[in-house]
Amino acid sequence: MSKQSNKPIRILIVDDHPVVCSGLTSMLNAQSGLDIVGSAASGEEALAIVKRDKPDLLLLDLRMPGMDGIGVLQGLKRIDNPPRVIMLTSFEKDEDIYRAVRAGAQGYLLKDTTESEMITAITVVHSGNRYIPRHIAARLADRMMRADLTARELQILEHLSNGSTNKEVAEELHISDNTVRHHVNSIMEKLQVSDRTEAVATAIRSGVLSGTD
Repeated sequence: MSKQSNKPIRILIVDDHPVVCSGLTSMLNAQSGLDIVGSAASGEEALAIVKRDKPDLLLLDLRMPGMDGIGVLQGLKRIDNPPRVIMLTSFEKDEDIYRAVRAGAQGYLLKDTTESEMITAITVVHSGNRYIPRHIAARLADRMMRADLTARELQILEHLSNGSTNKEVAEELHISDNTVRHHVNSIMEKLQVSDRTEAVATAIRSGVLSGTD
């Protein structure tokens, strides 16, 4: 496929905060070679615009009410020739970064990034490469080295975060104390921690458990 470098990069901004959308639109529209085709305030609206206007690239907010950024990434997989995606977020929890990249995002930027870095990221991602800032890439590598927790382990971790004892978890989930103990040991090993309190704290800090966010 020949590169049509003379064509502007057509961008859709997806964020539920109007101020963010208008700020990004005016900033990026001032750049030659970039064309903002519109903005969407929800995941559902974003997918509808993608199907209709076929932008080249999405600047996609991770956290939105209703369908979030991960939901949009999954929806894009069902569209022919989907746009490339840069996640744009105020959060850099390891689990968020991991989920976004695993779901297909080609870039990951924090909202307070500089204008020049954002333009670099857009150019790099549009050309078919990935753009993840070095400090975020290091954390992503660290998160990917940790084996994924199973659904059952996550369920037990939720109970532990509510202060349940092994015995209470066993009764709640209708499994033996021994099975719970085995799962707790596995969780601690995967999260590379030495006790259950640290396991819960690590899980909340990295976003594996949502905590009170």
